[in-house]
Amino acid sequence: MAKQALGQTERQTQRQKQRLTPLQLLIGQMIEKPIDQLTDYVNQQLIDNPALEAKSGDEDWESSETVTTNESDFSGNDMGDYDDNELPVYEQRQHQDPSNSISFYDNLRVQMGETPLSDHQRQIMEYLIGSLDNDGLLRKDLTTINDEMAIYHNVYTTDEEIAEVLHILQQFDPAGIGAQNLQQCLLLQVERRQDGKMKDILRRIISNYFDDLLKNHWRKLQQVLHLDDEEKEAVRNELHKLNPKPGAALGEVQGISIHQVTPDFIVETTDDGQVNFTLRRGRLPDLMVSESYLETIDNLRELSHRDKEMLPMLRRDVDNARMLIEALQQRQITLTKTMAAIIRRQKKFFLDGDEADLRPMALKDVAADTGLDISTISRVTNEKYAETRWGIFRLRFFFSDRYDNDGDEVSTRKVKSALRDIIDHEDKKHPFTDAQLEEEMRRRGFQTKRRTIVKYREQMNIPKSSLRRQ
Repeated sequence: MAKQALGQTERQTQRQKQRLTPLQLLIGQMIEKPIDQLTDYVNQQLIDNPALEAKSGDEDWESSETVTTNESDFSGNDMGDYDDNELPVYEQRQHQDPSNSISFYDNLRVQMGETPLSDHQRQIMEYLIGSLDNDGLLRKDLTTINDEMAIYHNVYTTDEEIAEVLHILQQFDPAGIGAQNLQQCLLLQVERRQDGKMKDILRRIISNYFDDLLKNHWRKLQQVLHLDDEEKEAVRNELHKLNPKPGAALGEVQGISIHQVTPDFIVETTDDGQVNFTLRRGRLPDLMVSESYLETIDNLRELSHRDKEMLPMLRRDVDNARMLIEALQQRQITLTKTMAAIIRRQKKFFLDGDEADLRPMALKDVAADTGLDISTISRVTNEKYAETRWGIFRLRFFFSDRYDNDGDEVSTRKVKSALRDIIDHEDKKHPFTDAQLEEEMRRRGFQTKRRTIVKYREQMNIPKSSLRRQ
């Protein structure tokens, strides 16, 4: 009887298991792709599927949808008044978004406009910005720039004046911009760090042992700098944070490489506390099923049996075209719902940019707010970025674990922010040990154990007290 019952249970389980339809699978794939990958995929489909067409118009157009979240869409500092099964109605509109095409050159010109310069210096600065390579470095020597300005623009200056303006440019953001080589680029970034032992070590490595660094001779570096294994790893982690290509303004540093990204969302805030966001379309074409292809199918119905054998293939092309169009529509709806839910829960951060204001939020919270499956929310937030007035962030940045602070649930990010603030303001001649950090955190109301202090400090790549001593 036991065997019979087990067999019945297995058969029932198999019958209850549902398979995803081709459309559901395609929707999942479209949701997971960031805008650049999606555009490449759609353009390839336009080549492969003759039943698919881009609607007529300028191929270089950029459009977006704006979703406005009003104050009434939020429930103060919590979600207590919000119905998980409902979403507020948003006003949506198509518009041109010039910020979609802004480059790091434009960002530098904005900073130039905010810097006190003479008219002559402004001419030099404008030429220097235009002479930067795509990675943000200036590889022309100053004499060449001097000659070019005189020959092509009738601007006469000296190498010394150009060097002076270049020094001003090198103070712009992002750090490292305007460097004349990789070594100077990294040094410029190190010089902006807080004074301390770590800064001294980084400066010494880049200035005196740059070739050894490029060749990854860490055994030699460890010996000449008298570093123990833990200190060596801490130094390596800090070096990996430096950006070798600061001109890739939307990039994300990972070791020695740069990964170019395009944000799928543009988030804007207004002076009256309103948060708006734009779902970016970039150069994604607007699609339609080819009318001529449909006419071909209709005509084949009246032809010979041999010609009609082509009908299944042609109909499959049409079905695939329609399925892709529907999947892209579902992607737009899903991404809009998800970002709106994230903004509702993290509104305070979008308004003030304070990382400590990020509330605890998990994938299941956003799934409940939107009525979408957790796996869908995971796909949406994977490899997607949002551009805000405070910088460009992965969507996963806005999610944070919950930390039970003696019965009061807070975000682990808030705990880390408090820890970083304590370390930033410590006496650098006598930096806090981990035990002292535990005491300081308790004074601020965080019941954080020493082992948690160590874990969070290491996660934030903050070295131990001996390496923070000046």
